[in-house]
Amino acid sequence: MVDREKILRYFRGSEDETLSARLLDLADGANKVRKYRISDFLDPHGLHVAEIVAANYENIRIETDGGFANAERQRAAFVAEDFKGGIDYEIACLLIKWDKRYYDLTHRDILGALMGSGCKREAFGDIVFVPDGAQIVTDKNLVNFFLSEFKTAGRTTVTVEEITVADLYHREEKVKEISATVADLRLDAVAAAGYGVSRSYMADEIKGQNVKLNWQVAKKASQSVEQGDVISFRGRGRVELAEVRGTTKKGRVGVTLKRYI
Repeated sequence: MVDREKILRYFRGSEDETLSARLLDLADGANKVRKYRISDFLDPHGLHVAEIVAANYENIRIETDGGFANAERQRAAFVAEDFKGGIDYEIACLLIKWDKRYYDLTHRDILGALMGSGCKREAFGDIVFVPDGAQIVTDKNLVNFFLSEFKTAGRTTVTVEEITVADLYHREEKVKEISATVADLRLDAVAAAGYGVSRSYMADEIKGQNVKLNWQVAKKASQSVEQGDVISFRGRGRVELAEVRGTTKKGRVGVTLKRYI
């Protein structure tokens, strides 16, 4: 018997309180019907919360799918161990196109337009740019909405068409390795080195809630960063603290950062 209240207490007071309650409902549902239940699209941190929830059930496992072969944002399926059928993640794939002769849309443009259309972030997964435009995966129940209502992004007109999972490109990222020294392993210092900006500028961005640490909104510039942690800066990609190399003679900390563009 799962102690639901114990699990909720574990997340109470954190940013994951509401998410954990929703995921618990899904796990309970899968356990009762002995089939499966599907979550919204989750970032890596949300997927970790889903794994914690599932670990409290003896007969529930987690499976995931984000459409793209190496998707970052995925839907989690809470699956009963004795369920032998296939899983329908209810994913649809879309291609957004615009006239590239005149406009060069960015990830921020597409994401902003999607959010501005009234969709919550958990309603769609990764956004991947391809030669023809940008591909996204979303809940199949939203396809008609996008086909009929999604008309602009940035400052240009766009068209939307449905494609198949087989049409999705492999999600590729460019990685830039950065060797740097920082005064300490505070978030503002490490992030500033990773994104090539001043520490004061980064502190302001953290205060404005534009920076996440391990996919959670950073609370303050003085948060500690550890090896393996991932920093994301709105519209600027992700930075991973790949290695802490030690302290220099001048008392600074040598670090190796990987910036995913």
